[in-house]
Amino acid sequence: MSTGPGAASAPAPDGHDDPTTPDAPRKTSMFASLKVRNYRLFFTGQVVSNIGTWMQRIAQDWLVLSLTGSSAAVGITTALQFLPMLLFGLYGGVLVDRLRKRPTLLVTQSSMAVTALFLAVLTLTGHVQVWHVYVAAFAMGLATVVDNPARQSFVSELVGRDQLQNAVSLNSANFQSARLVGPAVAGLMITGVGTGWAFLANGLSFVAPLSCLLLMRARELHAVERAPRGKGQLREGLHYVAGRPELIWTIVLVGFIGTFGFNFPVFLSAFADDVFDAGAGAYSLFNTLMAVGSLAGALLAARRGTARLRVLIAAAFAFGALETVAATAPQLWLFALLMVPIGVFSMTVNVTANTSIQMSTDPAMRGRVMALYMMVFLGGSPVGAPIVGWVTDAYGARAGFAAGGAVAATAALVIGLVLARVGNLRLSVGWHRGHPQVRFVPRERREELAPAA
Repeated sequence: MSTGPGAASAPAPDGHDDPTTPDAPRKTSMFASLKVRNYRLFFTGQVVSNIGTWMQRIAQDWLVLSLTGSSAAVGITTALQFLPMLLFGLYGGVLVDRLRKRPTLLVTQSSMAVTALFLAVLTLTGHVQVWHVYVAAFAMGLATVVDNPARQSFVSELVGRDQLQNAVSLNSANFQSARLVGPAVAGLMITGVGTGWAFLANGLSFVAPLSCLLLMRARELHAVERAPRGKGQLREGLHYVAGRPELIWTIVLVGFIGTFGFNFPVFLSAFADDVFDAGAGAYSLFNTLMAVGSLAGALLAARRGTARLRVLIAAAFAFGALETVAATAPQLWLFALLMVPIGVFSMTVNVTANTSIQMSTDPAMRGRVMALYMMVFLGGSPVGAPIVGWVTDAYGARAGFAAGGAVAATAALVIGLVLARVGNLRLSVGWHRGHPQVRFVPRERREELAPAA
């Protein structure tokens, strides 16, 4: 929750992110939020559904490629799936703030199940055409416009504020685990029985989250204020974000990273084919190792009890710097190994930004703020992909990857300095409990901290 009008004067929205606090972030049990029955049900349903979602992604791309023989057609499919979020994401956030989250999720998840089953029937009966896949991808994207901010903001109703970061981190770990399992299962299913069965499996996988939503106990949810229906709510949400540096600059940072640093399909496929001449096997290896790192990053984030903006800035800078270093890797094995820490820091950025935004936002505004966050984060890749793709084609894969990393690292440095200036902070380098410590502290505490420096 926001602390009110005064929150706009400093980058730390509350005591959990107080840059003057010398103690390390509070640790918590890695799986603490799973003790909450409603969240445990939510997590279980998402385990099954996320695997199905990754199966559909692989099957959908493969089906389009087999129908058209065109990589451009695959790109069009991806763009159609993300386009609704880019166009209507903010309106989805307005709806989410007005509606109860659990009934909303029952509707959106059901609509996505129907879309997957529709595509399965067309494929299994041999009547599927590429325009059917385009329509299905766009329909999935439309459902995501409401489903994504609803799921993101529903987590706080399941576990409350104290365990929010742990729950968000476990959600990310859940998704990354599915990223390891789903494509492998999809590959076996596509080669064994065909793409239609992968679509059918995804459609049926929605039974799990729908059942778990119905089994939740409404009385155990953490009640939040819903926004009343009224005019100007979209504009109100934008003004709310614009007036709070801890929100607007976090979203700007995530926008730069999502647009220029997260275009891994472009970067990794180019390295596998053009730099190392190792083919699809190397591309799969790069993605698998990055998923391993992302899973580790999500589990490590689950142990932190708080979301600190300085952790976000440091992780974003490390992510960009590692991409730049990886771009110069002379051998395949070294490049592959660097995918693991890149995955760790990419997930740290994702989880920390997500949690800090939710914790800094009034509940009545959370749907709109999360919709803006997801619109910038997810919508950035389709916008940035042609740019980094052109750089990669024109100057080579190493230049493209290095440029993406440089943009991410520079954005982290600049935004870190902006937040420090807004909060009237200065850089302090010293020792704490026998360890070197670099942090931002209020300028008025210069004299107090002088002996420690």
